[in-house]
Amino acid sequence: MNGRVAAVDCGTNSTRLLVAESDGAGGLRTVERLMTITRLGQDVDRTGRLADEAIARTQATLTRYRTVMDDLGVPAGRVRVAATSAARDAANRDEWFAAAEAVVGARPELLSGEEEAELSFLGAVSDLPADRGPFLVFDLGGGSTEVAVGGDRVEGALSLDIGCVRLTERFIESDPPRPEELTAAISYAESWLDDVLRKLPAVGSVRTVVGLAGTVSTVAAVEIGLAEYDRDRIHHFVLTRAAAEDVFRTLATEARTDRIHNPGLEEARADVIIGGCCALVAIYRRLGLDEVLVSEADILDGMALGLVTG
Repeated sequence: MNGRVAAVDCGTNSTRLLVAESDGAGGLRTVERLMTITRLGQDVDRTGRLADEAIARTQATLTRYRTVMDDLGVPAGRVRVAATSAARDAANRDEWFAAAEAVVGARPELLSGEEEAELSFLGAVSDLPADRGPFLVFDLGGGSTEVAVGGDRVEGALSLDIGCVRLTERFIESDPPRPEELTAAISYAESWLDDVLRKLPAVGSVRTVVGLAGTVSTVAAVEIGLAEYDRDRIHHFVLTRAAAEDVFRTLATEARTDRIHNPGLEEARADVIIGGCCALVAIYRRLGLDEVLVSEADILDGMALGLVTG
């Protein structure tokens, strides 16, 4: 029997695919990973609806991913599609769900913030030794940031309405941003992080903090100076607070035309990276973190593990 499975994450900023199979030891072997910036959450914070052009971009990507799944022999019924923050906020999500199901063959699952946090946690700690725990895992997405704490399982989780797209659309108007725009975005993010300290007191006793998703990986890539994406160099890179703050200062003081020339910054992400950096530095500052372990294993790995072991 073909043991390959596929997981698709339709996020606020990007649509991603993982095709994997069991490694025979309770983990995963990656067959293919793809990421496309589709900006499904375009203007959702303002309109409460998925924009027609955003749906069209995402559908085109899903069509291409379905071809990849077919070419790699992923069997019917072994695909899981997640819909997260943008879909949670959109009144017309069911229309898009039907269209996505017609393309992929699996209906998107509308995950709650807590479900998203648990899957992200499962994926992030799947290749970390248990003695690195207890863990704090945060998944800094386009529309929301999920936070989970625990050892071999999640003991507490929260979803916060801060993300690179949401903060950019709400606060960043100038190019480069004005200092007061940056201050407002960071203050807004810190106000949400107060909930983490209040509701997840175990944050104060974790041993390893793990950061996920595009903003975290991009800041790490810029810090390293990667001319081309290299998963092996980003995965489990230790991103210090000083380095994150330095990358933030560099990117936030440049206009987009200059910003795109920083090695490690994908041009399609250049217009939302400042909002993402505001959320990231707020996390370091408000939670009192000195360093974060960057992980390229995330919600996709959590979903795929569920398919392989379930």
